[in-house]
Amino acid sequence: MAEDAVAAAMQQVDRRNFLRPDQQKYTDRDEPLPIGGGQTNSQPRTVAAMLRLLETEPGHRVLDVGAGSGWTTALLATLVGPTGSVTGVELDPELAAWGAENLGRLDLSWASLRAAEPGVLGCPKEGPYDRILVSADAASIPDPLMEQLRPDGLMVLVVRSTMLRVRMHGGEPTVTRHGSYRFVPLRHSP
Repeated sequence: MAEDAVAAAMQQVDRRNFLRPDQQKYTDRDEPLPIGGGQTNSQPRTVAAMLRLLETEPGHRVLDVGAGSGWTTALLATLVGPTGSVTGVELDPELAAWGAENLGRLDLSWASLRAAEPGVLGCPKEGPYDRILVSADAASIPDPLMEQLRPDGLMVLVVRSTMLRVRMHGGEPTVTRHGSYRFVPLRHSP
């Protein structure tokens, strides 16, 4: 995907609409902003880097893990267009409801955001996915998410503060490292 597609999506999807009212005045700051539940709306520069690494294209099926306020779900939906689909999942039910409300204000019917199913990481019922974005710091590459990735798919996530891109080739992952980042820990409900 051309870098200008990511920049265009970020211009089109106003971050302000995915921030709490007391944080909206800081929308232009290139820093993470609190959204409740100990979570943040990620730093725009970090989001752009992740989206570029993900190489999302029109028509892709994408899973957005740790969707939070819905901003990354909306950005991904803009990138895949109406021929694609984006499923956002969020562990915190209140945050998921707010994120779904934020997303619902946009004309992106091919995107959804919901509370994560208890005991399930991701959303295997709707997989497999061409792309998976994980906006949280994992202890290792999660097997349940690898199982939801298409054989030629790609996942971007942070593992122990290092941004990884995992590309599947013939059933075998190729992992590349792309710098250090701080995210909230990846959790899933029991």
